[in-house]
Amino acid sequence: MKSYSVKELLEKQPVGDVVVINGWVKTFRSNRFIALNDGSTIHNLQCVVDFEQFDDALLKQISTGAALKISGTLVESQGKGQLVEIQTTDIFVHGKADPDTYPIQPKKHSLEFLREKAHLRIRTNTFAAVMRVRSALAFAIHSYFQQNGFYYMHAPIITGSDAEGAGEMFRVSTLNPKNPPLTENGEVDYEHDFFGKETNLTVSGQLEAETYAMGLGKVYTFGPTFRAENSNTSRHLAEFWMIEPEMAFYDLDANMDLAEDFIKWILKYVLDNCNDDLQFLESRLLDEEKSKPQHERSEMPLIEKLKFVVENNFKRVSYTEAIDILKNSKPNKKKKFQFPINEWGADLQSEHERFLVEKHFNCPVILFDYPANIKAFYMRLNEDDKTVRAMDVLFPGIGEIVGGSQREERLDVLQQKIKALDIDEKELWWYLDLRRFGTAVHSGFGLGFERVVQFATGMGNIRDVIPYPRTPQNAEF
Repeated sequence: MKSYSVKELLEKQPVGDVVVINGWVKTFRSNRFIALNDGSTIHNLQCVVDFEQFDDALLKQISTGAALKISGTLVESQGKGQLVEIQTTDIFVHGKADPDTYPIQPKKHSLEFLREKAHLRIRTNTFAAVMRVRSALAFAIHSYFQQNGFYYMHAPIITGSDAEGAGEMFRVSTLNPKNPPLTENGEVDYEHDFFGKETNLTVSGQLEAETYAMGLGKVYTFGPTFRAENSNTSRHLAEFWMIEPEMAFYDLDANMDLAEDFIKWILKYVLDNCNDDLQFLESRLLDEEKSKPQHERSEMPLIEKLKFVVENNFKRVSYTEAIDILKNSKPNKKKKFQFPINEWGADLQSEHERFLVEKHFNCPVILFDYPANIKAFYMRLNEDDKTVRAMDVLFPGIGEIVGGSQREERLDVLQQKIKALDIDEKELWWYLDLRRFGTAVHSGFGLGFERVVQFATGMGNIRDVIPYPRTPQNAEF
């Protein structure tokens, strides 16, 4: 006999059919009503048990967390809260869950507590909803690029280059840490290491993706990246996933067009396909915010916020114009900003970005043409020799969600920038070759996957939108 998922039964509602379903017990009330869930939907399926038909020893094995196989007839429900239910005729216990030690009981648990039970937190409604949305977003990302002529490229995870230039990288080595080989100068001799040189976990697949864009035209990476930044905040992870498209023959304007279209498309996909989960997450967020002071509450409910991005054109504003707006803003004049804006060249903080989006323009914003000295070496220098063809996409409630640029395609200019930043040109010989052989205008951007999952689910901490967060002093599970 075919086994159905909970989602299938709730959607098809084949009333009168004998059905089989597998799942985990959410609640077992009055030795009569089992709420079963298999992870396919936010909704449980009620299974009605006539306890006189079943042995007491069997019923005692059924408690929250137990895995069951239930057979019975699907009927219209007589109670409130569900349209259909199963009149149970047979129960098989796959696995019991000791009610005295099973930690995910049917009550409210703090997110901090659930991070300590990361291997079981997926059984809660909140994390099941978040991870279904995460899965839908990943599918939407691949679908968008595949439908728009991009090729999926797997960038290396082990690399000898630092794309961001920040130096906060995890070293990859097989050398004996207690007795490594040393050079004549007393430094670790990486020529004896596995790769014959110093290597690290990648912080970005961008540079490698650029090489493939210059042969395939349009490519994208979607993979894990790593940053050894000792930052314990709600916005940072040591291991995270990045989406990085790179496009030959795209200037900054085409890059901004793509970023806007891409973000709107994937968020619309979630709105169209994850309605039940979004409604649950919105209700959860509204309930959570009741305990917050008024000024800390979200400007918009979750679903309205997603529609706000999908339905509004993104406002394009130069960095210079944004600085003028911020300098003359009430929060800046009244010293309400934590980081006051005093002069051109300031590195914008989340509070400034959110002011532009939520208060001044009331729509998503793309800032472009940033000062060269606060952006990466590979961004194209403008004719003013002060700014680069960079762009950041800013969202309500989160600030920057996408960062990108038109890449510097001129060999001499790129060499000058590398030299000025004291980067070893020999380490990037292959990257410079792109400018020697058939160079062309090209652009790209990066989207932190967990950032967009955070935005789409309303979760306040980035550690709650990835299955197993890796953060300073934490590599459990």
